[in-house]
Amino acid sequence: MADSIMSRAATMEIPINSNGDSRTIPEDDGLEQAAKAQWSLDEKVGSATETRDLQQVMVSGPNLNETSIVSGGYGGTAEGIIPTSSIKGPAIRFNADFPPRRIPAPGQGPNMHQAGTAEEATRGVAVEKLDFMRKWGLNTYKCTKQMISERFGRGSRTVDLELEAQIEVLRDTKRKYENVLRLARALTNHFYSMVQTQHALGDTFADLSQKSPELRDEFGYNAETQKLLCKNGETLLGAINFFVSSINTLVNKTMEDTLLTIKKYEDARLEYDAYRADLEELNLGPRDAVTMARIEAAQQQYQVQKDKYERLRNDVTIKLKFLEENKVKVMHKQLLLFHNAISAYFAGNQQQLEQTLKQFNIKLKPPGADKPSWLEEQ
Repeated sequence: MADSIMSRAATMEIPINSNGDSRTIPEDDGLEQAAKAQWSLDEKVGSATETRDLQQVMVSGPNLNETSIVSGGYGGTAEGIIPTSSIKGPAIRFNADFPPRRIPAPGQGPNMHQAGTAEEATRGVAVEKLDFMRKWGLNTYKCTKQMISERFGRGSRTVDLELEAQIEVLRDTKRKYENVLRLARALTNHFYSMVQTQHALGDTFADLSQKSPELRDEFGYNAETQKLLCKNGETLLGAINFFVSSINTLVNKTMEDTLLTIKKYEDARLEYDAYRADLEELNLGPRDAVTMARIEAAQQQYQVQKDKYERLRNDVTIKLKFLEENKVKVMHKQLLLFHNAISAYFAGNQQQLEQTLKQFNIKLKPPGADKPSWLEEQ
């Protein structure tokens, strides 16, 4: 009787409405009375054995084999009770079809392989930089030692007398041409100021010729003369500007490029002499196994520096030759232009001045060509 009532009570359904509150259902008086009777009986009988049962449960624990699984709904019979003792075998079964998975421990897995590769690459870059700095420091030390020895007259240096003379002539020529360029620019600035003054003076004479009837002819003659001089001056300015531009290109680009190659040649010569002196010093020492290995390494470095030195020496020789030819052509043309333009201007021969510009393909910019248009200013 008690088992039937408890099974009914255990399988009761508590309906929940949409608000989460339990719905009010008709009370089952028979179920309530039976429950009260059972609880009163338990209080009478179980009070004596309460302490003993609690101790037994704590010592032995619950017997899972005697528990039951209830199936069915409200009002179910004992047929819906399935004792767990009837279930055979383990509750968890091993599935052989499911492949085993291994959780990698910290510090393992593909990410660690990628991290290891990146670390090796970083280490390789660091080693390369360190090796480069070591070689650079050794080379700097040897070159500094060689340079100090040459200045104090205790070391020997390789000298190409013919090439050194050509280099010295080039440097002297560059200094003189820089002076010509400076004076030509000064002439351009002064002459431009004079042309602007003539232009303003011609405008003033023209204005006075309109406002002074008694001197109209005199002011008019002077205004026309100043305008003609201004026009010829602008033509001469075009020729001088072309002359200055060509000299500037020759000095600051062509000659400068050759001097840069000469600087590389001189550095290569210093390195060559430094490694040559190092090899000579090693050859004067003992000839044991360690020294022979050092001599062999020094011989290889000496050969590398020698090849570099000879290659740059040939480059300098070729560039000096081409520079001399180019300088003669450029200066022949520019000096002829400068002479003809200056002579025609001061002789007042406007036709010859314009012919000189055509001869050298010089095109004058129209007045106001340097000023931006109104659309560019917007």
